[in-house]
Amino acid sequence: MSDRLEPPKRYKRGTDIKPVEQLTSEERIIKKNNPLSFLKSDIFTLGGMDIPFFALTMALLTIGLVMLFSASYPYALQHRGDSYYYFNRQLIFALVGVVAMLVASKLNYKLLKVIVKPLFAVTVLLLIIVLFYHTDNGDFKRWIPIGGFTLQPSDIAKFTVILTLAAYCSKYYDKMKHPIHGIVYPLLIIALFCGLIYKEHHLSCTILVFCIGASIMLTAGTNGKLFLVGAGVVVALIAVVILYPDVLMNYAGKRVEAWLDKGFDPKGLRWQTNNSLYAIGSGGLFGVGLGNSKQKFLYVSEPQNDFIFSIVCEELGFFGAALIILLFALLFIRGIQIAVKCKDKFASFIVIGIVSQVAVQTALNIMVVTDTIPNTGIALPFFSYGGTAIMMLLFEMGVVLSISRKSNQKKV
Repeated sequence: MSDRLEPPKRYKRGTDIKPVEQLTSEERIIKKNNPLSFLKSDIFTLGGMDIPFFALTMALLTIGLVMLFSASYPYALQHRGDSYYYFNRQLIFALVGVVAMLVASKLNYKLLKVIVKPLFAVTVLLLIIVLFYHTDNGDFKRWIPIGGFTLQPSDIAKFTVILTLAAYCSKYYDKMKHPIHGIVYPLLIIALFCGLIYKEHHLSCTILVFCIGASIMLTAGTNGKLFLVGAGVVVALIAVVILYPDVLMNYAGKRVEAWLDKGFDPKGLRWQTNNSLYAIGSGGLFGVGLGNSKQKFLYVSEPQNDFIFSIVCEELGFFGAALIILLFALLFIRGIQIAVKCKDKFASFIVIGIVSQVAVQTALNIMVVTDTIPNTGIALPFFSYGGTAIMMLLFEMGVVLSISRKSNQKKV
């Protein structure tokens, strides 16, 4: 995976999109007359996209929409007066997201280098704005109201972190073993986003962003020994949090207490987790049947969100849940294959960041609903309700598909 696919002298000034020797005679004339111009081939990419990755994405999206409707209609009818409220909105965002995915899959991924700095600035600005201007949702400061919809900056931040670190690590790839370039600078980027997201009272996303950053750093060649030292520090911090939950913000500390003490506030902080476990246990091997969940009838709070997987387990059973987990695993594996086959480090790091985001987020969500870790409020990709989240996720899938067109990955 070489970041310098061709010697620098083979590129015209103003663009590193297409090597000069690959230009047609007509394109050479255009470039000679205007070196700063972009050709059609600079903007759009040719070649077939990776069909297995696309098929896995659409399969997860389709199953996710079906399960969202099944899980949400009682809650939607009770609180919104319309059984289709969450499904209809999610369907609209999903359709927009699919269009964004297909468009992104045709765009040359190298154009992303142009937007790294502007996107970084806009995302940081949004993360600051949401701390002061947000929906009235208790202690949580996660959503910016825009008309009848809301924007969640942390969903954009996940992609921004991936893009920023991919650009940084590909540029300083030869220096990633150095403590300053390989540890300090990348951690400063990660810490900026994690700090702002944590101020939103969004602990789960804070953890997720950190894991995304760590996966890219490790893949980029960060000194292994220093990385292990950092991992040890993180483990030590987790141990401190478990032993002394009060060191966290009040809402997060209480959730850790509720996780440690199974009898803690059964009608409050433990309510959602307890009913999630009831739902999972009720599903057995084969489930109670699609649409037949009992726990979604106002027992599992807001079942269309973070705890939708518990309804999946209840209705589809162990085998249905295992099949969905298998689809996520196959998506991750196929993404890694695309990254490994790609010759451009910038592209490879982007793919690794995106598929790591999906994998880590899925794992954390399942661990939450099974009470393996504290309830941190993390969504299940493709399944949980959230307009910004599904659109950004599908756009990211489009970026992976764009990169797959340029990789040596065999299309089947």
